[in-house]
Amino acid sequence: MPMSDLSQTSPCVVITGSTRGIGLGLAKAFLAQGCNVLISGRDPESLQRALTQLSATFDGAQLHGLCSDVTRRDSLQALWDAGVARFGKVDVWINNAGSCHAARDLVEIAGDELESVVRTNIMGSIFGSQVALSAMLEQGGGQIFNMEGWGSQGEWSAGMTVYSTSKRAVSHFSKGLYKETRNSPVLVGTLSPGMVATDLLVSSWKEGNAQNWQKMKRLFLFVIDPPEIVCAYLARRILANRRSNARIAWMTPLRLIARFFQPYYWRRNPVAGTALESLGEG
Repeated sequence: MPMSDLSQTSPCVVITGSTRGIGLGLAKAFLAQGCNVLISGRDPESLQRALTQLSATFDGAQLHGLCSDVTRRDSLQALWDAGVARFGKVDVWINNAGSCHAARDLVEIAGDELESVVRTNIMGSIFGSQVALSAMLEQGGGQIFNMEGWGSQGEWSAGMTVYSTSKRAVSHFSKGLYKETRNSPVLVGTLSPGMVATDLLVSSWKEGNAQNWQKMKRLFLFVIDPPEIVCAYLARRILANRRSNARIAWMTPLRLIARFFQPYYWRRNPVAGTALESLGEG
């Protein structure tokens, strides 16, 4: 269905890795906008918890969930099929599922942890895009968004070399996919949520080298935001989007500059109550 028809129906949004963090925040934001939402995750218990939480606030008829492993193409195909079976179509597909290693030097990170980051972040985006693109071309339109992260624009910080490399790869892949599809009815774009206070962010630094966190703490505390605000903004922009190669970013240069003149951002502590509040101190 062409994206111009979005306003005439309740759009269906599929979000990978949406049982917690940014993915769950996006699910809430889209449900609040009246969308039908299909959430997914690898762990059945986490999926059920997320469904229970969402159903307590939103209409269960708008919501569906399915266990899915983004490192397997057949699993993502099953996710697409579930969206069509439940809601009749899929208008927006978001490759959100991500993995992050502990913030340590390369030689200190286990091989299976490195493989998880590369397979989830890169292959998950590629497989998800392949499944969604094939089906959207057949149905006549849709939007595919890949999730950016630290490294997508060339950023680097100590202990985050592999993660930032994977996100740089996703950015390059998204640009290439746009060039492949720019004469088609499928819109391809990226989402840049900035740094969001999620379990993934906390665990990667908590389990990493505390000195790395201390080096970047002042900057990070200034830019980290809660998922509710960020995800609501991203969802609105996605639903309003009508062009391909869109990069929907929360932390724009203008927003960052504006914060320097607002005392609130110098006083707040977005990681209060988490393991990061006192990490590396004492």
